[in-house]
Amino acid sequence: MLRIVVLVSGGGTNLQAIIDSVAAGGITNTEIVGVISNNKTVKSLERAKNAGIPAVSVSPKDFENRDIFNDALLDAVNEFAPDLVVLAGFLVAIPPKMVAQYGNRIINIHPSLIPSFCGVGYYGLKVHERVLERGAKVTGATVHFVNEGMDEGPIISQKAVYVEEGDTPEILQRRVMEQAEWILLPKAIDDIANDRITVIDNKVVKNN
Repeated sequence: MLRIVVLVSGGGTNLQAIIDSVAAGGITNTEIVGVISNNKTVKSLERAKNAGIPAVSVSPKDFENRDIFNDALLDAVNEFAPDLVVLAGFLVAIPPKMVAQYGNRIINIHPSLIPSFCGVGYYGLKVHERVLERGAKVTGATVHFVNEGMDEGPIISQKAVYVEEGDTPEILQRRVMEQAEWILLPKAIDDIANDRITVIDNKVVKNN
């Protein structure tokens, strides 16, 4: 049974997709053992509570500096003893110490087709704003393992979503979530839980 802890910063729509998929059997051999947010007032904590999942908040505002917060965040993750850390809209840079401890055991969902529209400054609605500003015709989402770089880890899966005439950042964001993010992230977790993928030479390969 794969033990996962989900890290969130906002409303938790990707968290809900994971919860629903576990309940429906779309994600198998997996238990959500905890939810951690860097924001005490977000709906994601309520979603976890409604699903009977232990949830805690670790906010940088409660600590003297970033290093102390990073240590507290890692301690909170370790308390749940997860096999996999899932970043589901977590807008905090993952501490190098956590990346080292959980090598190839942290995954992230990013709302674009990496390597486009990713890296420093590309998060949340800002990604979709840049896509529309650039006039891109196709966008999408990517699930990847997390390494020391920003959105640079091995790519697990991607799904394209077409940009449509009249899109606003909010409309495009919703379509990318519905057509890509909520599909890709549960599938990636299920693949990991059932040993269908492996990282070799910084690339994800399917197990035979």
